[in-house]
Amino acid sequence: MPGWPAVLVDGPVVLRPYRRSDAAAWSEIRRANREWLAPWESHVPGGWYETNSPAAFRLVHADQRRSARTGEGMPFAVCLRETGRERLVGHVNIGSIVRRAFCSGYVGYWVDSRMAGRGVIPTAVALAVDHAFGPGGLHRIEVNIRPENMPSRRVVEKLGFREEAYHVRYMHIDGAWRDHIGYAMTGEEVVAEGGLLARWHRVRDNRR
Repeated sequence: MPGWPAVLVDGPVVLRPYRRSDAAAWSEIRRANREWLAPWESHVPGGWYETNSPAAFRLVHADQRRSARTGEGMPFAVCLRETGRERLVGHVNIGSIVRRAFCSGYVGYWVDSRMAGRGVIPTAVALAVDHAFGPGGLHRIEVNIRPENMPSRRVVEKLGFREEAYHVRYMHIDGAWRDHIGYAMTGEEVVAEGGLLARWHRVRDNRR
């Protein structure tokens, strides 16, 4: 598919395709972050421990490879490169991609709570969205977030996504149909700024 596979880098933040060898690190992060992640994610049958095991990662990885191969997604492992070593700290995916007259996709992400507040996920989302608008050939990126999920909302609001919709009972999460706020951005909105990553760098520099 256009723009895939790819490795994207900004300072210590690295986005790359997942590898089979990521199973143990992925499982450790997911299991350690149950309280941080579970309230915001749609659930599959089984407990959190089982559905986030190294064995379960094989199914996740296979699904990611299928979506990338068919052009429906661009799933990235988010890694942090420090002291010469690279470690998995989160996930960004451009998914539900539709081509032709629509040329749109949805961005989803999560990060290890131990990395929260360090600018890793805003940087990762900016990298992925710039890639989607450039080599990925997309025109529009959307993201839907539960109103109560303030950390996730802050990510897209800092990046300048437009709030444009309120979706009532949008997705079944944590035992009930949950409302979501819809955010979106088109490539034209950031091209004059040199891209979303350049915009994020300016925002971050101004906050220091």
